[in-house]
Amino acid sequence: MSRTELVRTHALTPRGRRRIVIGALLTVLVAMTALASTATAGHRPQATKHHHAKPTIVLVHGAWADGSGWNDVIKRLQRAGYPVRVPPNPLRSLPGDSATLKSFIATVPGPLILVGHSYGGAVITNAATGDPDVKALVYVDAFAPEKGETIFALTGADSALAGDPTTLFDFVPYPGGPDGDVDLYLKENVFLTSFANGVPTRKAKELYATQRPFALSVGSQESGEPAWRTIPSWYLLGTRDRIITPEAQRFMAERAGSTIVRVRAGHLSLISHPDAVAKLIVRADRGTR
Repeated sequence: MSRTELVRTHALTPRGRRRIVIGALLTVLVAMTALASTATAGHRPQATKHHHAKPTIVLVHGAWADGSGWNDVIKRLQRAGYPVRVPPNPLRSLPGDSATLKSFIATVPGPLILVGHSYGGAVITNAATGDPDVKALVYVDAFAPEKGETIFALTGADSALAGDPTTLFDFVPYPGGPDGDVDLYLKENVFLTSFANGVPTRKAKELYATQRPFALSVGSQESGEPAWRTIPSWYLLGTRDRIITPEAQRFMAERAGSTIVRVRAGHLSLISHPDAVAKLIVRADRGTR
């Protein structure tokens, strides 16, 4: 019996089939490990000739929210032919959240546009620093901090968050955090009247029920070197925002040299005005081609 016949006969046995399956799995695992090592080393995978010509839009949510808040924006961008990714934001520490996003975008072929809402703006400000594949930053009712600044200090004097913390938040301890740290949940009246103003009441109540907490310690952590110093930016400013006041937004946007577009909306313009958000992202893409 020839070698080829022996191999074929062996492959038909249960043991032979198992070896074939195990061999295939090992090949896949080796390939996945190599890809992970490349991303960890900071080498973004190269786009192939089949990769979409348009940049990938990476949407980053903020505090008391999750990625689903971008749903209507995602639909519009995908209809326009953009690849979109919405990684979860841990909401645990500004350096850690920024590092998490930086690791994620290292696995996405460039070019990229990073879009941050609220606290997500601070995250993209830190995560994009030094990344040549990030072509634009888009801020949506968002923080755009300078080096050394903290989030809570940038909300504005008339912000709904500037009041007595015991009337604003429910405090929930969480395991494994720094001593004395707690998760902050917005109280229902604050959420409905200030965080989600301009959103239909039924939808606002759903968002309140599903809010993701924000660690107290994050609000006082200093931001790093801002990406907006070297990357062009666009800013959607909500003129009825009660969380980050319009004045505070304008100050940050002008300092960053952002192209500013105003919209008559509260803090959740990504939900109440998804057309305006999507159009600004497309404008940022066209402005950096």
